[in-house]
Amino acid sequence: MATFALADLAGDRGWRRPVLVERELLILTTRGHGDAELDFHLLPCRPGTLLRVHAGQVLRCAGPQFDATVVGWDAQALSGFDVDPDAPTWRQLAGEDEDAVISEVSQLAVDCQRHGDSSAARALLRHQLAVLLLRLTLPGADRSPPRPEAETFQRFCRAVEHDYHHTRRVEDYAASLGCSVRTLTRACLAVTGRSAKQVIDERVALQAGRLLAATDEPIARIGRDLGFSEPTNFGRFFTREVGVSPGAFRAAREQPAVRVVRPRPPVEAASANGGRFRPGDPGEPANGGHAIRPW
Repeated sequence: MATFALADLAGDRGWRRPVLVERELLILTTRGHGDAELDFHLLPCRPGTLLRVHAGQVLRCAGPQFDATVVGWDAQALSGFDVDPDAPTWRQLAGEDEDAVISEVSQLAVDCQRHGDSSAARALLRHQLAVLLLRLTLPGADRSPPRPEAETFQRFCRAVEHDYHHTRRVEDYAASLGCSVRTLTRACLAVTGRSAKQVIDERVALQAGRLLAATDEPIARIGRDLGFSEPTNFGRFFTREVGVSPGAFRAAREQPAVRVVRPRPPVEAASANGGRFRPGDPGEPANGGHAIRPW
């Protein structure tokens, strides 16, 4: 576990391209205003804004006009703690919540600096982080009540997260989860307004976009790693889902987003690393824009 400054995350000083995040992160804006581009969606940041970033997502803060404290940890740091991995992706803190979170983040930063790498220090930091994350998942007025189909949808998204490299067939996921294709489709439509097949394809397209934007891997290899036997099939799939070819998307990766994409409402919730991948597709914050969850 470590705490550091926002600039330390950048691949270069200008954030000319997104960075593929390798650790779990909490980013607390402490000064200034600006936008963070997370998985190709722009999220407004000002003092008290908290971002939850998962390993595998892509992040860019091009020309940041804000400062932030970053807490980073490896997944095993929370082993043994009953902490919800799907805490809100974007949250504007206020009042007592803001005071408590700022205090806990500040104490984490101090203790990371003060204490060595002893077993007692590691235990202290793990417990402090667990308390912080648990606070962020407490019920509040800005949370929508769960839908009846939410549990099925979450199970489906976890399965997609595990197997999207290998299959895009809804039938395969239905068989592994012990339910029907109709049940999965009904759950996806209820929670997201999209079919189960669309949820799978959008997750694959999101991963392709991440790798195209943040790595120099050959396009054909990216397609092959995502389960496409032929580069042409991958190209047609990506163009259909995103609206541009993989090559055009990669060529534009050093260009910042031109349309502000506001935080998506909790109805879009799914898994930690998923996402409806429609660059430039605007959404509206739910309940006054206080909190969103990962897609």
